[in-house]
Amino acid sequence: MLRIEKLSVHYGGIHALQGISLEVPEGKIVTLIGANGAGKSTTLKSIIGLVKPSSGSVTWNGKSLVGTQTKDIVESGIVLVPEGRRVFANLSVDENLSLGAYARSDKAETEADRRRVFKLFPRLEDRKKQKAGTLSGGEQQMLAVGRAIMTKPKLLMMDEPSLGLAPIVVKMIFDIIKEINAGGTTILLVEQNAKAALEAAHYGYVLETGRITLSGEGRQLLADDRVRKAYLGEAE
Repeated sequence: MLRIEKLSVHYGGIHALQGISLEVPEGKIVTLIGANGAGKSTTLKSIIGLVKPSSGSVTWNGKSLVGTQTKDIVESGIVLVPEGRRVFANLSVDENLSLGAYARSDKAETEADRRRVFKLFPRLEDRKKQKAGTLSGGEQQMLAVGRAIMTKPKLLMMDEPSLGLAPIVVKMIFDIIKEINAGGTTILLVEQNAKAALEAAHYGYVLETGRITLSGEGRQLLADDRVRKAYLGEAE
């Protein structure tokens, strides 16, 4: 479905991505874990067209995305839930969800997806007339995910969805991620919470200073001593 081959990105003199290659198969959850500054967010921005690669390729169902405008990438079925939620603070929950569906003309299906969002996140329905800026951090994350669902994504990319959230909210968000995937949406997940990400993922990649150093099934990486020491806080 999504394939990245030998992708490199430079920010001035900084070589942020150094020839990485990875695949996101249809219907799976794939996670990219690593420390701050490893290049995880840059990878997502390269896919969605917000960062221009220096070299390498990004293909989506066999079609190159390099040089494609972000709005066209979104309309092709790839959607990013950005780090920090980025909800429209002065608009209501309902208005934020409507903006997620701005490119859609299928009114009946759009309303069905709105009902699906409210089923996944009942708290959002309770607060649908409330301004997004007045929501808690966890509720804003729910709204950011809900807004992405309203675009009817084929590939949902999520950048640090658990960042700054209480453990009970983190568990709920990851349960929802698995539920969204079970409904047929492919997911590419960037996370510093390596344990939660690898427990949820079918497949994972470890990114260190712009290079992929390990890859494998989620459960295999969870059991890998190198991952346990570096990302799960366990001693050798």
